[in-house]
Amino acid sequence: MKLLNKAVFAVFAGLALSAAQVQAAPAAGKAKNVILMISDGAGINTWRAASYYRHGALGKEVYDKFPVQLFVSTHPLNTSKQPTFSNRNAVRFDSEKLWDNKRSDAQYKGEKASYPSRFAGYHYAQNDFTDSAAAATALATGMKTYNNAIGWSNDDKPLKNIGEYVANSGKALGVLTSVQWSHATPAGFLSHNRSRNNYAEIAKEAVESGRADVIMGAGHPKFDKNGLPAAAGDDKAYQYVGGKETWDKLAAGKTPYKLIESKQDFINLANGKLDLGGKTKILGTAQNHTTLQFDRNGNAAGGQLANQPDLATMTKGALNVVSRNPKGFFLMVEGGAVDWAAHANNLPRLVEEQTDFNRAVEAAVNWVEKNSSWNETLIMVTTDHGNGFLQGPDSDRNFYNPIVNQGAGKLPLARWHTDNHTRELVPVYAHGAGAEYLLTAAKSEPKLGTYFNVPKPAQKFVDNTHIFRTAMHALGLRRH
Repeated sequence: MKLLNKAVFAVFAGLALSAAQVQAAPAAGKAKNVILMISDGAGINTWRAASYYRHGALGKEVYDKFPVQLFVSTHPLNTSKQPTFSNRNAVRFDSEKLWDNKRSDAQYKGEKASYPSRFAGYHYAQNDFTDSAAAATALATGMKTYNNAIGWSNDDKPLKNIGEYVANSGKALGVLTSVQWSHATPAGFLSHNRSRNNYAEIAKEAVESGRADVIMGAGHPKFDKNGLPAAAGDDKAYQYVGGKETWDKLAAGKTPYKLIESKQDFINLANGKLDLGGKTKILGTAQNHTTLQFDRNGNAAGGQLANQPDLATMTKGALNVVSRNPKGFFLMVEGGAVDWAAHANNLPRLVEEQTDFNRAVEAAVNWVEKNSSWNETLIMVTTDHGNGFLQGPDSDRNFYNPIVNQGAGKLPLARWHTDNHTRELVPVYAHGAGAEYLLTAAKSEPKLGTYFNVPKPAQKFVDNTHIFRTAMHALGLRRH
């Protein structure tokens, strides 16, 4: 652990300001705008791997200077795929169990391979994890639920999400992602469903409600994963956009939304030059059936698809739309394919996707500093859960061995311990009006210093439901 002392401490240098920030804390309702940015499936070493590759060091990303930094627990209510109507088999979380370094002979059977647990703490992290649906529900509603649920309770009832509170208050709502816009994380802020797999129902609700001012992502029915035109045959091709009937209405301009598809349209929107044709709402469906970049052929980084917008461009465009509302807005931005790369244990594309997300964070920060201020806008940067349990190259023998920096432009040395989600503690970074509210429910966890070498102010964690409460508090909204 001593090898990373100076570099890792730099990541959390901004925490020295947190006490002063708390004393100068804005009151509830001070924030006009909240931007929540989610790098799906990004454990602490996902963030670090991208920083090493991009900068050759830690502490260089824009969120590294945010004054509030701590960690988040992400476990679901239970791991059922449907409502259980009881607390039976509820998942409990004990952070101490993550740090149990006793050797273990257990195996974790992943999606494509089996992984030796090697240590009791690893085994604990590998099991009883949340899926993205339950995690999105926690982040968007402040309520724990079963895996698979989109804004849906364990009692089989819809849960009111922050998008509804925001829209009902007269503010603008924006939701965008690098994967299909009806996928689990964006769906949690747009719709309600017993199952995340009911994509057509989820997308149709999002369009027909007209609640969001901006929706963006992939899932185009007439393009393949390589961004090439494809014949949209059966109804399944249209599932991510609400079914063929919904898509045809979008294309014909018979919904509240202006449909945009081409990369140039996304660029024009970001530059404030897109003709909205009399519409005030945007639904951007990039010309890709799955992801903006990750799911293209091959496994290496580079050689990206030329006809796809990047997440930073989409973020700029979305901000141009939602910021027109004089009452303010809530915007959720997801780097959704970070999770896909972790499932695939694909380190080059994990770094590529995380870097794309980091550039989107930069775009949001630049918008605040140019068009708003930190006194009226809150940005929270986090993830919904870990994935892949990426650790150092010797982590099979040495407990929580750190990943090894090889300099800018070179992948760090690392080892995967699963191809699925994890129960590990994950980072959250916050800056702006109401950021200090995150600290009000924080629990101490000194082993974060021991094993991840973060300074004492960062050795705390909150539950993911507190992200929702922080956003609501900042905006002056009350749950009912």
